[in-house]
Amino acid sequence: MAALPVNLDMDVLRTFVTGIDLGSFAKAAARLGRSPSAISLQLRKLEDQVGCPLLRRNGRGLALTEPGEMLLGYARRMLDLNDAAVSAVAAPALTGWVRLGLPQDVSETGLPAVLARFARLHPAVRVEAHVERDAVLRAEVEAGRLDLALLWDDAGGAGEGTLVADLPMVWVGPKSDLSLAASRPLPLALFGAPCRFRHAASEALDAAGIPWRISFTSQGLAGLWAAVAAGLGLTLRTAHGLPGTLRPLDPGETGLPPLPALSLRLRRSGPGGPAVERLAALLYETFQEAFHEAFAGAGRP
Repeated sequence: MAALPVNLDMDVLRTFVTGIDLGSFAKAAARLGRSPSAISLQLRKLEDQVGCPLLRRNGRGLALTEPGEMLLGYARRMLDLNDAAVSAVAAPALTGWVRLGLPQDVSETGLPAVLARFARLHPAVRVEAHVERDAVLRAEVEAGRLDLALLWDDAGGAGEGTLVADLPMVWVGPKSDLSLAASRPLPLALFGAPCRFRHAASEALDAAGIPWRISFTSQGLAGLWAAVAAGLGLTLRTAHGLPGTLRPLDPGETGLPPLPALSLRLRRSGPGGPAVERLAALLYETFQEAFHEAFAGAGRP
């Protein structure tokens, strides 16, 4: 007689995926409302079900084994399908239109996954995404032309909206050439004003007594990346999503002044309907997990 197929436990799979996404099963225990010992039991159960180790020791932490990496992809798809089925059957179908704005820094890393998952869960909702500079998005939200937007704000302040992450700004230069950092006046590739990053650059350099000049301006992030890679100047952003041709510069190594952090906040233009609130919750969850190693504190949506 053929062996019966093994039915993987969805709760255990969710624990497995959450722990990997958060970089810690202790964080997964807090997120899922379970004790660390219960999480350990679930992971052992999952390894027993698949018949091989999924995790291995890596220094003080844990890393995926090759079977663990393979299972992770399947687990994500199974959970997405599970959530879509539950949403379709148990919850009233969402309809409507959501106008979403995101800064260029985060649009390529998190937006595709958010929109793909939202479309699977709520296919009748139309999402109109706008990727723009922060100043443009802020004006659009305040005018009510966007329902929801991720915006940069000063870290540590009582800004409007839900705090997603506090991220440090960094100086950004070419991958293998530090000569620009020693140039005086320091050449900078920046967005045009108004721009929080531009203001932070001038304020930090002026306070440090370092002369500077704007050598390149662009309205798009791709233009800044190309200019810095070509050696036209340094720029500053967060370290999130830097292309492989660039790297964050160490102030101690280059003599550049330290920079403050920025907050990324999720802001609504007014009371949102069910579709807006569902997309807001999904954005918060996705980007908070993406920044789990960098963020200093977060609110709740």
